[in-house]
Amino acid sequence: MDKIEIHGLRLYAYHGVNPEEKENGQMFQLNITCSLPLYVPCQTDCVEDTVSYAKVLKTARAAFLSQKFDLLERAAQVVADAVLNGFQDIQEVTVCVQKPQAPIQADFDYTAVEITRRRTGNDFSGVNE
Repeated sequence: MDKIEIHGLRLYAYHGVNPEEKENGQMFQLNITCSLPLYVPCQTDCVEDTVSYAKVLKTARAAFLSQKFDLLERAAQVVADAVLNGFQDIQEVTVCVQKPQAPIQADFDYTAVEITRRRTGNDFSGVNE
C-alpha cells in the first residue's frame, strides 16, 4: 500500500494526567502515516486524484486540539478517527503522539504512543484486533 506521511507536526496542547499539564500545556509532536492507493495520481499528476496532505494535517490538528485528554492513547485515537472519517480513500492510518517534555525525572528524548487503525467496511479497527 502506498503512503502519505506527515512527520514532526508540532502542536502546543493541554494533554496529560497531571493538573499542571492541563493548566500550562506543553509541546507535542505528531507523526501520521496514511496508507492508500496512489496509482491514479501517480499517473495523472492531478491533485484532485489524491488526498491532500495539507487537509490531513488540518484535520489532525483540529482533532488533537479539540479537547484536553488525560492519555496520549486517547489523543491518538481521536486523530486516527478524524482522519479515517474525513478521507474515504485512506485505508489505514498510523498516529504517533510524542511528548518530549513528559513530567518524568529522567534524561530522554520523548515518550510516545503509536496506534494503527484500519478501515473495515464502514467501521475502524485496531491492527491487532
